[in-house]
Amino acid sequence: MSAPKKKLLDQVREAVRLKHYSIRTETAYVQWVRRFILFHDKRHPQEMGRREIEMFLAHLALSCNVAASTQNQALSALLFLYREVLHQEVDDVSVIWAQKPKRLPTVLTKDEVNRVLACLSGDYLLVGKLLYGSGLRLMECLRLRVKDVDFAQAQIVVRDGKGAKDRVTILPASIVPPLQEHLLGAQQQHKQDLQKGLGAVYLPDALERKYPQANREWMWQYVFPAARRSVDPRSGAERRHHLHENSVQKAVRKAALTAAVQKHVSPHTFRHSFATHLIQNGYDIRTVQELLGHKNVQTTMIYTHVLNKGGLAVRSPLDIE
Repeated sequence: MSAPKKKLLDQVREAVRLKHYSIRTETAYVQWVRRFILFHDKRHPQEMGRREIEMFLAHLALSCNVAASTQNQALSALLFLYREVLHQEVDDVSVIWAQKPKRLPTVLTKDEVNRVLACLSGDYLLVGKLLYGSGLRLMECLRLRVKDVDFAQAQIVVRDGKGAKDRVTILPASIVPPLQEHLLGAQQQHKQDLQKGLGAVYLPDALERKYPQANREWMWQYVFPAARRSVDPRSGAERRHHLHENSVQKAVRKAALTAAVQKHVSPHTFRHSFATHLIQNGYDIRTVQELLGHKNVQTTMIYTHVLNKGGLAVRSPLDIE
């Protein structure tokens, strides 16, 4: 007797995991496929094609007013569905991709950075200082393992960053004492978990198979562990994951309001400020590019447009005597 055919959304999950995509990508793709099917009155995607995809994307853009990046994520999910799950090729969709607007990043002054940081505390303060002092993306910071912080070399190794690349960035000297104290507390918490028969942390599948005991070792634990243990949605195992990104985002927004900074401030704003302030201090653009992990120097060049002197550093004729 043949096994029952898996539901479509379960097939999507399986295909995503086969490609070793992150849990965040899996969740997003499944959500978009579900919304696509519901939008077309639960018709099976095999019965649909480019026309139905265009109708769904038009609905997102015109009725839901989603951003271009969100619209493109939905398209990526649907293309994945057709190509990797249904094994159907969709007619040319190059014209469907939304054009992302080119925007200048929000950058804080040194004084504004200090004011926002002064309104943070605990783990959030340490995270904020690493985002600004090392130029990390938020998820790069939260996914740091103990072994990736090299106090002796004063550097941080970012593993599997954007584009699945590793890189090295600086560890600010001023953060070393509070970070070491934080790790002592996290290590004590880890020992308590081990005494309860727990203490395992998530590792990528290949590492988990190659080093079956590594997930309980201290060096593999997250630098910023969550206060509570949770159930892994894929394996069902009870583990202590890292600090949730939403809590950091809320803390930074609240700190910016408390500090009366009249700019739209998010955790990523610290990274923008890190790059801009390095360039202001005379560091080479290629060095900044390497620290940020940008593939193309043109991406890093955007920070030359947000330096202290506005208008491309041109003096206004009103100011010239």
